[in-house]
Amino acid sequence: MAQVYYGRGYVYSIQYHIVWCVKYRHKILTSSIETRLKEILHKIAEDNGFTIILMNGDLDHIHLLIECTPQQYIPDIMKALKGVSARILMKEYGIIIKKKLWGGHLWNPSYFVATVSENTEEQIKIYINSQKEK
Repeated sequence: MAQVYYGRGYVYSIQYHIVWCVKYRHKILTSSIETRLKEILHKIAEDNGFTIILMNGDLDHIHLLIECTPQQYIPDIMKALKGVSARILMKEYGIIIKKKLWGGHLWNPSYFVATVSENTEEQIKIYINSQKEK
């Protein structure tokens, strides 16, 4: 069951399932890049005051289950996650990434986001955990 939090005059439990893809769905998130990406995303979440409950993905996309406050705006969260992670990964793995993406952007500009209710939380966790190609 999801944790309930208290604010000044309100009670909340907000979780989102977020997915975004590498530009052109190129398979560049190798184990070393994915490991570094996870570290970066956790740091971004910490710096921006939201929590990544679960994270997984595959070579061409990433899934997150996050928890945030009512004051946090999804487009701002996405801008931080995608923008900062792309900048850091391009700095650290630029030669590899740019070669595979023809020198272009790391992330596709779109993303998927869905609210999570208590009834679907476990289903989403199972789905995210099963995202590695068999």
